[in-house]
Amino acid sequence: MMLYTLASAVGGGVLGFAYYRLVGCRTGACPITSSPYISTLYGALLGYLIGASARM
Repeated sequence: MMLYTLASAVGGGVLGFAYYRLVGCRTGACPITSSPYISTLYGALLGYLIGASARM
């Protein structure tokens, strides 16, 4: 169960980084997509929450 949640968090982080690379924010005014670290952490957090709620 914990492995699924961890895999969801890692997958979310990868998708968050991909969103930064493919969409991003050229002006730097976007609070989430202006930094690769923030978008990766945000994606990992969302992946964790979705993975944890799916296993309940």
